[in-house]
Amino acid sequence: MQQILVLNSGSSSLKFQLFSMPDETVLCSGLIERIGLDDAKFIYKTKEHTIEVGTPIANHNAGLQLLAKQLLDEKTGIIKSADDIDIVSHRVVHGGKDFTKTVEITTEVKEKIKALSGLAPLHNPANLEGIIVAEAIFKKAKQVAIFDTAFHQTIPEHAYKYALPNAYSDQIRLYGFHGTSHKYVSEKAIEFLDKKETNIITIHLGNGCSMSAVKNGKSIDHSMGFSPTTGLIMGTRSGDIDSSIIFYLAEKFDLNFKEVNNLLQKKSGMLGLTGHSDLRDIQEKAKKGDKACLLALKMNAYRIKKYIGSYAAILNGLDAIVFTAGIGENSSFLRASICEDLDFLGINLDTEKNNARLNTIRAINTKDSKVEILVIPTNEELEIAKQSFHLLKE
Repeated sequence: MQQILVLNSGSSSLKFQLFSMPDETVLCSGLIERIGLDDAKFIYKTKEHTIEVGTPIANHNAGLQLLAKQLLDEKTGIIKSADDIDIVSHRVVHGGKDFTKTVEITTEVKEKIKALSGLAPLHNPANLEGIIVAEAIFKKAKQVAIFDTAFHQTIPEHAYKYALPNAYSDQIRLYGFHGTSHKYVSEKAIEFLDKKETNIITIHLGNGCSMSAVKNGKSIDHSMGFSPTTGLIMGTRSGDIDSSIIFYLAEKFDLNFKEVNNLLQKKSGMLGLTGHSDLRDIQEKAKKGDKACLLALKMNAYRIKKYIGSYAAILNGLDAIVFTAGIGENSSFLRASICEDLDFLGINLDTEKNNARLNTIRAINTKDSKVEILVIPTNEELEIAKQSFHLLKE
């Protein structure tokens, strides 16, 4: 038996699970959310204990230190020594062309992750920080990196290449992200459908949002591209915009490119539209008639519907759409808004099933719907643990 601690860092969150492998037993799990805000929350769960603490958490380093302290707590912790952890597995967002599979972390790997930070400035620095802190805390554990971009290596050249001069296309291409989640839920959807050949659209909706067109288990297109900024409207990221806007912002408002990048990455999306990045806050205000929040939700659903239409076309058919991640699994309102008026594609939502609160794989479509509408809780942490275990076992 090996104990594998999985760290799944988002731009403002950190999910964690401690597994006993290979039997996949979850020893503890939890979440640190709203990192960087005064109302950050630390949630820790075992079979015997559930701890929820509201406290300011300045950054991912502070979050990891809090997690380590809790794991070692005499009364509610799960390990007696940091040496009890055999493997620490890290979700790393951007692997570029260098990383197409899971790897054991070395100095060279860390240098490459750092070099790729410019392509994922909200994520790779936090991922690298997590690795460095984990190395200091869990000194005897092997450190493993799993890359979000790996699942999308099957996207064909005509889909990943941009219409730039060929001299630039070696480095500048669509990479795709949230790959661990899209891989996990697409495999679960294929099992659910029990079909050999499948056309599936997976919709990962969290603070970061993305969609994948998955044909027969392989990613053939993805809404995020060269960086995790493009595609859908996200918590703080703009999603798709006209590239000329970048130059207009710089010239008209006297911003340098670093300031424009910060605006598009950290001040746009739902935050820029409403003043809030958390969809729960936005939905609450929308219920009270807030016009900015109502418009932002409508824009969000509209963008997703556009991608559903385009992906149904390139897949040449559609067996299922899959909602996953924090918003996708929990926001019945957004799911309903997305599925509205898609009956021409054979997508028909059952309102009662959609409103049910269940933490299981479930179909929420009507009986006469030609397309299955699935809600599948993602389990990136289990997927990461399995890949790490098999890597070091080999």
